[in-house]
Amino acid sequence: MPRRMTRRTFVKATSAAVGAALFVPASAFGANEKLSVACVGVGGRGGEDMDGVSRENVLAICDCDERTLKKAGAKAEIAKARQFTDFRVMLEEMGDKLDAVVVGTPDHTHAPVALMAMRMGKHVYCEKPLAHNVREIRLMRELAKEKKLATQMGTQIHAGDNYRRVVELIRAGAIGTVERAHNWVPTSYSGSQKNVKRPTGTHEVPKGLHWDLWLGPAAERPYHPDYHPFWWRGWWDFANGALGDMACHHMDLPHWALDLRDARTIESQGPDPDPEVAPPWQIVDFHYPARGDKPPVHLTWYHGGKRPPGLDEIEAKQAENAKEKKPQKWSAGTLFVGDKGMLLADYDRHVLLPEADFKDYKRPEKSIPKSPGHHNEWVRACKEGTPTLCNFDYSGALAETVLLGCVAHKAGTKIEWDARAMKITNAPAANKFLTREYRKGWEIDGHA
Repeated sequence: MPRRMTRRTFVKATSAAVGAALFVPASAFGANEKLSVACVGVGGRGGEDMDGVSRENVLAICDCDERTLKKAGAKAEIAKARQFTDFRVMLEEMGDKLDAVVVGTPDHTHAPVALMAMRMGKHVYCEKPLAHNVREIRLMRELAKEKKLATQMGTQIHAGDNYRRVVELIRAGAIGTVERAHNWVPTSYSGSQKNVKRPTGTHEVPKGLHWDLWLGPAAERPYHPDYHPFWWRGWWDFANGALGDMACHHMDLPHWALDLRDARTIESQGPDPDPEVAPPWQIVDFHYPARGDKPPVHLTWYHGGKRPPGLDEIEAKQAENAKEKKPQKWSAGTLFVGDKGMLLADYDRHVLLPEADFKDYKRPEKSIPKSPGHHNEWVRACKEGTPTLCNFDYSGALAETVLLGCVAHKAGTKIEWDARAMKITNAPAANKFLTREYRKGWEIDGHA
């Protein structure tokens, strides 16, 4: 069992290597040389991220659940990796051997891991929604830029051909000027499957789970299966509900296609705010100002069974056209509304509407190259200095916007956002929701 790291050594480790090389030049890697990588959080989505870089030289893996760690370490590609339960110890002991770190932990520990790694000059791949709160995301964005690191957020759908074709159509003006868009998913997280209030009772911590490490910066509370291993997504202390989980995938498409950045106002509809749990449903309106020759855009997000008005009719018309007995449901997706038509898309398909109007439409030439793969794009960037499409500047701005939808819900009011100042201007009390209180010893920059 690795020794427990104190707050002093944690802060010392995160401040290390300030004068070290900040970006690996292409000449540092031979044609067949592998990247030296550590993976933190190797179960579930994190395990898939580990698999995504397993062709590289995975020197270390870390998970606060020894059962997950053992299972990951049994894979042939990972068998020689050193195993750790505390990422701070791993980075302290392995830091000089590593080029890059993959972060696949629950949301509330993204920033502690990523910031420590980046302060040591390591390239970082981090799962969505990048961090637990807006302030953490901003710190990660700024540090990545300062140190010129190769970064990528885990919005894997961005690498798919379908999104690329949609972006090309929108940018080519296929449906004219677009000032309205919608995103929706059926997903709902609110507390756990059984509890929407903080659970009570005593439960034994599963053997091999280091509960204190799993809690990380969150306030101490007893272990309960309503938090781990899955239902943490429904609790504010650990995540941001369905909006935080899914919006970085779906809002990515209008952000990319319409070149959106920094919504000016955000307003959320939903159940009354709860200090503990995320809402089971939300409708969030994001208003983006005009930029240069780009028009203003109104984007609405829906989850938990809420859907855009008119979608049922669109589905019914599609079924009629296809002579189907039942409408083909678009359970999740994006609807762009232009002044010359509409475009409906999900992860794998898209259609121009009304279909009859676009029967003879000639699609634009493909202009966005095929992706080498979302993880491979980042690995190549680490080795060669090439750009990644979901770097922390682009994806961080997207993730900040997404989490502002959670802030608006918690605040219970429409918020006006000054992105440059990172401040809510019309409701000062809501600014407290841009960050969190950190458990002693887990402060991400020396103070809470």
